[in-house]
Amino acid sequence: MHKRVRIMDSILYGIIYICASFSVLLLVGILAYVCVKGIGAINWSFLTSVSSSLKGTVGIAGNIVNTLYIIVLSMIVSLPIGIGAAIYLNEYAKPGKLVNMIEFAIETLAGIPSIIYGLFGMMFFGQSLKMGYSLLTGSLTLSLMILPLIVRNTQESLKTVPDSYRQGAIGLGAGKWYMIRTILIPCSLPGIITGVILSVGRIVGESAALLFTAGSAKILPKTFKGLFSKIFQSGGTMTIQLYLSATADGDFSTAFGIAFVLIVIVFGINVLTKVLAKKFDNTKR
Repeated sequence: MHKRVRIMDSILYGIIYICASFSVLLLVGILAYVCVKGIGAINWSFLTSVSSSLKGTVGIAGNIVNTLYIIVLSMIVSLPIGIGAAIYLNEYAKPGKLVNMIEFAIETLAGIPSIIYGLFGMMFFGQSLKMGYSLLTGSLTLSLMILPLIVRNTQESLKTVPDSYRQGAIGLGAGKWYMIRTILIPCSLPGIITGVILSVGRIVGESAALLFTAGSAKILPKTFKGLFSKIFQSGGTMTIQLYLSATADGDFSTAFGIAFVLIVIVFGINVLTKVLAKKFDNTKR
């Protein structure tokens, strides 16, 4: 009997290792293929100029700037709302049907395909609110899309803080908000930072929703005043330009070059997540 169990365990371990090895090889294969195809297109001009038929240049500087706009604007809108909602649900709201309904709605929103967010953003922000195709429309749409991710990550982080911390702070005379601000948030900061950076990664890789809302313009602002007015103008991110280069233009060299840049950015985001989470992990101090 024991021999049979050991044989079954060995078979299952073998299957697990085969699946894990296949996943790693698949990842390495995709990364290697994209890097080999795309690294040849990377140069200083490609990263710092804008594509122009008249000048004969191919570049993604405008798309990089548009991506930064989308990230910053989306974070400005979604972070206060997401973290505030998580704190309310976890620390202030009494468990009941209303809280369960809100949490169910958040989980449902997290599973909605991004293209549906894009359609909603185009109709509501773009047409009903007269924002049209603009970086602001795209940012507000992506804010809605990443909001459930921020709320859930913050909630889970707050739940990892032991109740004894709360009881000890209140027992010493600390107010509720003072306890949250000085104890709970610092202790749950690694999880909150992880959720924020993962949200940034999702913004960087998003294209479907932005096709409906932000448009595809890649012009750089020429004046300092233009930096502020650009949020009300159309702007295509790197993923949008990758899609257009591969489909509309048939320029696969540029498409793979953009893909290589995106892989480097996503890799950097994951490394930054681990570094910051480790740095702000108060449980190991």
